[in-house]
Amino acid sequence: MEKTVRYNRYTVILLFAVFTFSIRLNAQLSNSDRSILKTVVIDAGHGGKDPGCHGGYANEKTVCLNIALKLGEMIKKKYPNIKVVYTRDRDVFIELNERANIANRAKADLFICIHANAASPAAYGSETYVLGLHRTESQQKVAERENSTIFMEDDKGAKYKDFDLSPDAIIARQIQLSVFLNQSISFADKLQKEFKRLGRYDRGVKQAGFLVLYKTTMPSVLIETGFLTNPNEEKFLGDMEGQQKMASAMFTAFEQYKNELEGVSSKTTNSIPVETNDPFTQEQSTETNDQLNKVVFKIQIETSETQLPPTAAKFKGLTVFEYRQDNLYKYTVGSFEEDFKAANTYKNELRSTGFAHAFVVAFQNGERINLEKAIKLAQK
Repeated sequence: MEKTVRYNRYTVILLFAVFTFSIRLNAQLSNSDRSILKTVVIDAGHGGKDPGCHGGYANEKTVCLNIALKLGEMIKKKYPNIKVVYTRDRDVFIELNERANIANRAKADLFICIHANAASPAAYGSETYVLGLHRTESQQKVAERENSTIFMEDDKGAKYKDFDLSPDAIIARQIQLSVFLNQSISFADKLQKEFKRLGRYDRGVKQAGFLVLYKTTMPSVLIETGFLTNPNEEKFLGDMEGQQKMASAMFTAFEQYKNELEGVSSKTTNSIPVETNDPFTQEQSTETNDQLNKVVFKIQIETSETQLPPTAAKFKGLTVFEYRQDNLYKYTVGSFEEDFKAANTYKNELRSTGFAHAFVVAFQNGERINLEKAIKLAQK
């Protein structure tokens, strides 16, 4: 008991010291031109001997590099006075520690780390991380997968042996860099809104203990652009047009963030609107993290052993979403957030218009879950 009390006392002292430092830092920043974006560091995840995750043909290191270079060129073209620094501009391996060092040495005003995700073939959507404590096991797994790059370094990660990513250490770091964390969240929120405008499923703004975010001393985000393990998403992210759209969405968010910091009111037209009658693209807002675990009901109308084109006659002009499960391609329509009754009503309408075998399915955080469980979760 005595040891526990002593530990808590030391923790309080540490947090108080860090909080005091944070107040001083914020005061210094408020009296400077730090809010003016002068240098941006763009970090394409993985590279060289570290391919990252992959799908049937696309790998993470290539997808990330292509998007990073496109984003950098957009910033350079419209804002020639902003210095764009890449942690890598070709297929080379860069240590995690060095990625953060590059940003810190450049005295960057913003750090944008670009990655792609991996999970079951049914998982889909884009999410953006800031430094913090993970709330779910899936968030922890994302951080662990990205952090595992250290074991490909020459010393097999030895330099990180005593590195502290405990909850206390992360909280202390958050307090220390609180002004940057608030700006990180602001930028992350804008990114997610632009991905949603693009038609991407919005998995939200999340927090986790990424080494590269912990070590940077400026507003920093890590973007998981999508799941290469989902054939539909791999097709989008592995294609140059899809990469261009993602880079364009990131640029629009960057421009909005820049204008907000600098007190400039302007309209941007770089995001690519998607015309669709599928409420799927209107799903989840990133206003609060509480929405991350909401249940979404959809109506499955078709299952196929082979992939079907979205314009297939059997879809009768409806906008469908494709996911893969048990080696089958499955197609859904509609999207009803925590509203099983509305989804069931729509199912009945679809059955009356020729989709005789339509039935309701449920998803949470982009993954299909048991319907009975989903109904109970939605009722809470």
